[in-house]
Amino acid sequence: MTAVQPKPTSVGETFDSLSPATDEVVGTYPIHTAEDVKAAVERARVAAAWWADLGFAGRAERLKSWKGVLTRRLPQLCQVVRDETGKPIADAQLESVLAIEHIAWAGKHAKKILGKQKRSAGLLMSNQAATVEYQPLGVVGVIGPWNYPVFTPLGSIAYALAAGNAVVFKPSEYTPGVGKWLVDAFAEIVPEQPVLQLITGFGETGAALVGAGVDKIAFTGSTATGKRIMAAAAETLTPVVIEAGGKDPVLVDADADLDAAADATVWGAFSNSGQTCIGVERVYVHEKVHDEFVAKVVEKSKDVRAGSDEAAQYGPVTMPSQLGVIKRHIHDALARGGKAVLGGEDAVGDRYAQPTVLVDVPEDSEAVQEETFGPTVTIAKVRDMDEAVERANNTKYGLGSTVFSKSRGVELAEKLRTGMTAINAPLSFAGIASLPFGGVGDSGFGRIHGPEGLREFARTKAIARQRFTAPMTLTSFTRKPSTDAMVAKLVTILHGKR
Repeated sequence: MTAVQPKPTSVGETFDSLSPATDEVVGTYPIHTAEDVKAAVERARVAAAWWADLGFAGRAERLKSWKGVLTRRLPQLCQVVRDETGKPIADAQLESVLAIEHIAWAGKHAKKILGKQKRSAGLLMSNQAATVEYQPLGVVGVIGPWNYPVFTPLGSIAYALAAGNAVVFKPSEYTPGVGKWLVDAFAEIVPEQPVLQLITGFGETGAALVGAGVDKIAFTGSTATGKRIMAAAAETLTPVVIEAGGKDPVLVDADADLDAAADATVWGAFSNSGQTCIGVERVYVHEKVHDEFVAKVVEKSKDVRAGSDEAAQYGPVTMPSQLGVIKRHIHDALARGGKAVLGGEDAVGDRYAQPTVLVDVPEDSEAVQEETFGPTVTIAKVRDMDEAVERANNTKYGLGSTVFSKSRGVELAEKLRTGMTAINAPLSFAGIASLPFGGVGDSGFGRIHGPEGLREFARTKAIARQRFTAPMTLTSFTRKPSTDAMVAKLVTILHGKR
């Protein structure tokens, strides 16, 4: 009889966070009620005003200090991540380092991106001075995932803070300890007000945050949960930014560097036990290099192993219920004529899933159409890259993508219906702080990271200021017919040419 890690269950008003590798209790946290959440948002409302008054320079200095704390205590943070997710320390460090980079970028660039900007008033309104500024929303609710409990939520939290908002953060029930560590570190730097607060619990706590009067919700998680959050937010017209799942493709052209493409595929598919929304799940390979590419992927995959020892390349599946999904997708692929050139159904155990590489899988199978979120990858042969693009785009998702091609990389990237594409390197867009991150379709909408991420957490304010009285007054009942005639003549001169 196999032991399956139980889902954290509540006991009274607390719940336990468990190690997915051992079922050991690594922490106990409160289940915050709707009343608790509402009180946190009310505290955040006061803190938001104080935080906004610090200005861009004041906030940037605090964010700089925060990233310094995270950097100096990086080993400690990585251990907390490992305890709750089971991932190797090196992987925990990678996501934490990327998150620190984003904190630095957001704090440094917020003033330039969100500060007051002049706009042209046009000839008809030339007596006006036109400006745009981006004001803080107020209080932002962030609901984070468990697969990257540092990098992903900080992609919203850091940018929301840099834009002048207070944040109420609800981490996944699988990684509350990581959330607490991050919030406690921030409180050391900003002790005056509860600018960044933690709430913990299950779905009910997250739902309470959506309805607690926040000014925006930033959610990362499944498409199904994202839809429920949108429906709840619609009741109060609370805007949302949704980063949901993906079924990310890799395109390998005939002139691609096959070793690099195979290495990227193996790492993108299996790292973090495949629990990556922008991870590699499908590969479309030009028929001229298909067989050679598959052989390279298998060769590079055969020594990749899941486990909790220091030699393992990735850890356990964090959410036990996902093991059933992974096994079902593999079974469906094989039952419909696909072949496992590595792994298979037996690769899925009670805690760990070993790498599985599938070929000849029908395009309408679950393994191709649904997000697996496990260490599996399908590889398909295509006659050319036009077919590859067509098949890659034939999905309801549209988050990330990767292209390997020496001559057509940019051209192919522009044709893919995804929010982000990397060319000749895996997932590189996630590490570039100036690039926006987000998807289309069932992968969600809105953007975090980059200038777009800062503006996502700001309210656009347009201001027109009259500099002098215009010779023609257009917005008055005292306007004369001669004025209308003059305006008509002027518009014809400006815009009436064929």
